[in-house]
Amino acid sequence: MLDSRPMNSVLALKLFLVPSLIYAVTLAGRRWGPAVAGWLSAFPIVAGPILLAISLEQGAGFAASAAEGTLMAVLAMISFSLAYAWASARMGVAGAMPVALGAWALAVAGLQSVRLPLPFAALAVVAALLLAPRLFPALRHASASPAASGSSPALRRGGDLPWRMLAGAVLVMSVSAAAAGLGPRLSGFFAMFPVMGTVLVGFTHVQAGRDSAVQLLRGTILGYFAFAAFCVAISLLLRAQPVAVSFFCAFVFALTIQLLAKAASSRRQAT
Repeated sequence: MLDSRPMNSVLALKLFLVPSLIYAVTLAGRRWGPAVAGWLSAFPIVAGPILLAISLEQGAGFAASAAEGTLMAVLAMISFSLAYAWASARMGVAGAMPVALGAWALAVAGLQSVRLPLPFAALAVVAALLLAPRLFPALRHASASPAASGSSPALRRGGDLPWRMLAGAVLVMSVSAAAAGLGPRLSGFFAMFPVMGTVLVGFTHVQAGRDSAVQLLRGTILGYFAFAAFCVAISLLLRAQPVAVSFFCAFVFALTIQLLAKAASSRRQAT
């Protein structure tokens, strides 16, 4: 009879870890603003647990290859962010979100045929992240905070939290369940599906206005430096180290990059 304990542990990881992290990011955004929420949401709080679940279910080599796809998917997320930022100037959430998701899907379709060695993929992602902040539209100085027409008081008070958490759990369950059929590279891309972007940006736009949503998206760009570092570390470490050691070291490395990037950004703003 198969031991069900490892299976139960993976199921618990899928059901509770990502929703809990989404909850924490949401509260941080309400406390410190959309730019901080974006910075935190770009940390691998969704893709990291997905890759961990894949490594436990499909093996370390499979997950290492998937991490390379997740790294390249950062370019698709930049496309999502820029598309939403520009489309939302003329459209509401209902119009801008399909445009952004379409941009993400087109980017993934194009990147599927691009096979770069890991060092060149990392350089391409870093170059794109350095360029991306210059491509966002300018924001108004005063940021409005309208509630969406027809939105309920519960939504404005935080009734969206269960929906955010449910979306995270559904994504982890779906991608990890489909990993064997998708293959490692496509699994890596879908680990980076913009669930945090769709849920956080959509609700932020509804509750606090377009400028706040765009500020959140700009914040994610800064956070993706750490995300890229995490993917590179996972891809390298899983081929040589145990799963637990690999994820712990990758997390510490990503957190270090996250804090250094934030400190550098704060110094630039101060000057």
